[in-house]
Amino acid sequence: MKQYAIFCTVIDNYGDAAVSWRLARQLANEHGLSVRLWIDDLTSLAALEPDVAPNSPAQNVAGVDIYHWREPIDPHYLSAVDTIIAAFGCRLPTTYLTAMATMRPAPRWINLEYLSAEPWIESCHLLPSPHPQLPITQTFVFPGFTENTGGLLREHDLIQRRDAFQNNPAAQHEFWQQLDCYPPQNAIKISLFGYAHAPLYDTLRAWTHTTQPVCCLIPHGPLAEQAQTLPAWIKRTLHLQILPFMSQTDYDRLLWACDANFVRGEDSLVRALWAGRPLIWHIYPQSENTHAAKLDAFLNRQLAHADTNTNNIVRSFAQTWNGLQTDPNAALAWLRHLPSLQALQRSWSDALSAQTDLVTRLEACRT
Repeated sequence: MKQYAIFCTVIDNYGDAAVSWRLARQLANEHGLSVRLWIDDLTSLAALEPDVAPNSPAQNVAGVDIYHWREPIDPHYLSAVDTIIAAFGCRLPTTYLTAMATMRPAPRWINLEYLSAEPWIESCHLLPSPHPQLPITQTFVFPGFTENTGGLLREHDLIQRRDAFQNNPAAQHEFWQQLDCYPPQNAIKISLFGYAHAPLYDTLRAWTHTTQPVCCLIPHGPLAEQAQTLPAWIKRTLHLQILPFMSQTDYDRLLWACDANFVRGEDSLVRALWAGRPLIWHIYPQSENTHAAKLDAFLNRQLAHADTNTNNIVRSFAQTWNGLQTDPNAALAWLRHLPSLQALQRSWSDALSAQTDLVTRLEACRT
């Protein structure tokens, strides 16, 4: 049986673990592959997948063999591996690299990069990079939004499950009850997940000026901590609820159940895209404002078919939320424009779901 080995170093909270786990699970469950996930932080993975035992050095969950990555790793684990994935360019163990160089044929070595909407990634996708000392070569795979990239992670039945949930009021009601959350009737439901520097107070203060009820669902994290300190009048005017840390399955349902979603990092961004709801991406800040160009590239794709007014409204709020400009009117203008944003975002989600998913493209590269 074909076997994958995926290596993951958890650096940015739960994002690295989240992407690696979805990738491993889909390879095993949809493509019938033997998959070993080597991860250096089992606690983070266990938070996302409750069936994972954080203190178990080796276990099988959802068809994936999970190992606590602690070097050195015995090279005998390479015996049946034909594809090795270094998630987000993590450094493979030296013993592994040396053993790979002696194998005939050598296993595929994939460097799975971070998601980007920037046009240049198309020219770098699938580029080979020979090791400077050993006779092995890694291939760069860039997830992206076009057919000339690695595509996006998406399970084969994800869109059907989303549609079934969004078209089932009883299932949604049961989900809200599970969270002990009861949004007011006809409320605009918005999930808020972001980094600590988000302008939460200014945004919520602006939203108090709408006549329609607004229910803000704030998952565990920095914004939830900020929400605890908000003025009482904002809490009374808006309906705020802090949510406990959620598994990947429950977080997907939250995105499906809300009318709009604020997300950060890569995993939550992609899942918000598949939710088909209006979204605002809080991009990870980088030195020299490198993230500004990445956000702009994403907005170019998100708003490719938007009219001028919609384009200006979304860009202004996205840049304000990301601290790249200050527009005191942006938050309320965006909220009032949600009905037209819904059709735009759903159309883009549908177009992306018609493309081949990342895992299928990885398997196609084998041949």
